Amino acid sequence: MRAVSNKEKANEAGELTPRQIVKELDKYIIGQHNAKKSVAIALRNRWRRLQVPENLREEIMPNNIILIGPTGVGKTEIARRLARLANAPFLKVEASKFTEVGYVGRDVESMIRDLTEIAVNMVKAERTAEVQNKASELAEERILDALVPPLRRHRSPDSPEILAQQEEENQRTRERFREKLRSGQVDERTIEVEMPVPQIPLMQVMGPVSLEEMGINVQDMLSNIFPRKNKQRKLTVAEAKLLLTQEEAQKLIDVEKATKEALQRVENSGIIFIDEIDKITSSRGQTSGPDVSREGVQRDLLPIVEGSSVLTKHGMVKTDHVLFIASGAFHVAKPSDLIPELQGRFPIRVELQSLTEDDFVKILTLPKNALLKQYAALLDTEGITLEFDDDAVREVARIAFEVNQQVENIGARRLHTILTSLLEELLYEAPDVLPSSTVRVSQELVREKLSSIVKNRDLSRYIL
Repeated sequence: MRAVSNKEKANEAGELTPRQIVKELDKYIIGQHNAKKSVAIALRNRWRRLQVPENLREEIMPNNIILIGPTGVGKTEIARRLARLANAPFLKVEASKFTEVGYVGRDVESMIRDLTEIAVNMVKAERTAEVQNKASELAEERILDALVPPLRRHRSPDSPEILAQQEEENQRTRERFREKLRSGQVDERTIEVEMPVPQIPLMQVMGPVSLEEMGINVQDMLSNIFPRKNKQRKLTVAEAKLLLTQEEAQKLIDVEKATKEALQRVENSGIIFIDEIDKITSSRGQTSGPDVSREGVQRDLLPIVEGSSVLTKHGMVKTDHVLFIASGAFHVAKPSDLIPELQGRFPIRVELQSLTEDDFVKILTLPKNALLKQYAALLDTEGITLEFDDDAVREVARIAFEVNQQVENIGARRLHTILTSLLEELLYEAPDVLPSSTVRVSQELVREKLSSIVKNRDLSRYIL
């Protein structure tokens, strides 16, 4: 069966219809159909843009989105799953980390540099996977050279027939060791191989902007001045196989071509998720205090979202077609509190709904990565089968919903704290007391473990 390459996955993702994209997102995220619909249209529009004539392609701007809703309802997860589905470079940043720009923070352009670095690593990983078989073959030859050194060709009194016989014998020995190498029989044997000396990590340059952020790749500059040195290292065959395969793969990759593709991928399919954008809103009419800093961050963000060229150590990156998805709870502020210019750059606004008790039941059981499946898999490693009655699942969902209503609504994250409290004793005792058994969680057990905590509102504030 032929393996599907990352490029083919990207093509398949690009050809998904919005309805199919929503269906894929439904496997991991419960509810929030409107938000899924908006991001699905945004993703499909990127594919559509690349199909239109080139003279019009540059004019089509992405429709950036603001997701509005309380914490724990799936805002970040929607963006993250969308990026995985599209095999696109994805970066999540907290808008609040830029509120101290000019004092201790990094400038807003750093998000584009970080996204570019992610894209370069992504493309290099894809290229490495493509040349993995060839790299493995080359690494195998180098290990065999260490195990069975080739005959040295120098002047010898021996006749050509004897030399040919020695050559043939050497080759037969080499093939025998090749079989042993592939079967793992010589993995523990120690050999000497020539490896490049690791580069010394560069110290951080003192100051608000590092050389890397200025687009200067110091590592490359120094490698041109001081060539890389090699030295003999003693390794086991298993270690050598891994390290030499990586080294050979790096040699086979065209770094310049990979970097060029990464830059194109950032410009045409990059996704930046700006969380907590409500934290940089400012009260209208107020001109002093922290709001000045917040409005300054909004003005710094504006040219990046609007479309500008950012210098990175891999080259210039245009942000015109990067998709920006912002999110915030907007409990205190409103989207209209953002400066008008920035509001205009986020034309699509979607309100996410608070999660209901029924939603919690579905979150616990339906997604591919459902919490109950995760805990069952964890305990399965100890030989314990974890089973939940339907009534027990409903009770966990009810308690999570009730605590969210009484204390503070943290959405689906409440399920983590509820289940940890419920299963704490089992997770602690499992290796010693309950080997190879089945544990059934009933509604009565859930009530017994959690009811006292839920009744005491002050206590639940600390424990849940």
